[in-house]
Amino acid sequence: MGEKKTYPLISIIIPTLNEVENIEPLICRINKSLQKIPYEIIIVDDNSPDGTGVKADELAKEYPITVIHRKSRLGLASGVLKGFEDSSGKILCCMDADLSHPPETIPKLIDAIEKENIDLVIASRLVPGGGVVGSWPQHRKLTSYVATFIAKPLTSVNDTMSGYFALTSEVIQNVTFAPRGYKIGLEILVKGNYRKVKEVPFLFDNRKNGVSKLNVKIQIEYLIQIAGLFRYRFIRLIQNQIRLRLRALTWTNSK
Repeated sequence: MGEKKTYPLISIIIPTLNEVENIEPLICRINKSLQKIPYEIIIVDDNSPDGTGVKADELAKEYPITVIHRKSRLGLASGVLKGFEDSSGKILCCMDADLSHPPETIPKLIDAIEKENIDLVIASRLVPGGGVVGSWPQHRKLTSYVATFIAKPLTSVNDTMSGYFALTSEVIQNVTFAPRGYKIGLEILVKGNYRKVKEVPFLFDNRKNGVSKLNVKIQIEYLIQIAGLFRYRFIRLIQNQIRLRLRALTWTNSK
């Protein structure tokens, strides 16, 4: 008989574009934080011209890393979904590569799922104990506030803009996503199959190396994404109302 294949408890999905200075310290911190937890890392690189993909291949010789090289810039959201497709962990985690999401928070996300039976856990800046390390440029604060405010009708979660979250694989089973923009977490909050969601506090750290990917194009894509999610929620509401009316008619006619 052959050896029984073992699967990681958690698959950590990291989409990358020009993060060559950040990827090694990030991987080292993940490994240190999860020494007693079986894990895999899936790096989805969008053909970074700075050599991020090459660096990731080197790190894969030492750590449990799978590197997916994409030939063009297909975006963060589609990168995360591609990572989900290729993952084998019971728990899926998404985080940024720029060191703004501290890997030391990952065990807390795992504990919420494993010990509290939570389906979807959001690492949140907007609950007690969460926040931002250092100062944030005013335009970034304003952008984040407006984006969060617009998404409020879609979910009760405070930090709707968090790109740092973990979930059980069942949450995204048989769900059709529209991988536009960079807030795939919001898409999962609106469309995912979950009963319990929890926010775990974390301290967002400002990028130390490299350049932020946030630009006007991404902001426009976010507005398009939001419009699509409102449309999705409205259609679902109408469908549910129709089902309830049909059920009531069937019950009345059967009397």
